[in-house]
Amino acid sequence: MSTLPALSLIADALGIPEHQLRAAVLECSAPAPDTTLVALTVEEAARRLGVGRTTMYALIASGEVHSVRIGRLRRIPVDSLDAYIAARSQAVAPTAALAA
Repeated sequence: MSTLPALSLIADALGIPEHQLRAAVLECSAPAPDTTLVALTVEEAARRLGVGRTTMYALIASGEVHSVRIGRLRRIPVDSLDAYIAARSQAVAPTAALAA
């Protein structure tokens, strides 16, 4: 039984499963990332790249993503994420051209 009977009624009226409606509501209510930040926490950077925290730490340790220490804190400049994505995009482009 649903915790919100109204949600079940709305899902039925829309003709979609309740879990799909619940996911859509949660997605819309999630706070938007602060685009004014110039440096992100490891968790924020990982979320922005769509990878896990452990993978983000591995990218930092390998030097693929640059990070800075601010006191005891580790922060990843947004520019570093942009540079990482740009470098990965260039590395993939020649392979995609060969496949065509």
